[in-house]
Amino acid sequence: DDTVHVRRTMGDFKGSVTAAAINLADDAPWKKIQKNTFTRWCNEHLKSVELQIGDLKFDLSDGLILISLLEVLSHKRMFRKYHTRPTFRQLKLDNVSVALEFLEHEKVKLVSIGELQHA
Repeated sequence: DDTVHVRRTMGDFKGSVTAAAINLADDAPWKKIQKNTFTRWCNEHLKSVELQIGDLKFDLSDGLILISLLEVLSHKRMFRKYHTRPTFRQLKLDNVSVALEFLEHEKVKLVSIGELQHA
């Protein structure tokens, strides 16, 4: 019967859409694994400058740990001054811009990063 087939197909479609939404959710298991793996990798490199990341989003938001990580990985210093005690949002954004400019200067291409994701 066509009605049964349509119901089954719609049910399959809804199930696959739901599965896709779960897979893309912020708390999807693969995202947690990737986040934890990246955090451990960063912390391994940051040991040499006695820094550590607990929460990626929070700890990288002022740009200071990001700058330190880039300096450790590249064995170079930032070519531009940055704010060592950023208290205001604009100072934090300036620091992140310094880090992004450093990557550009070093010819490191960033992929899959939209304007809103790093703003």
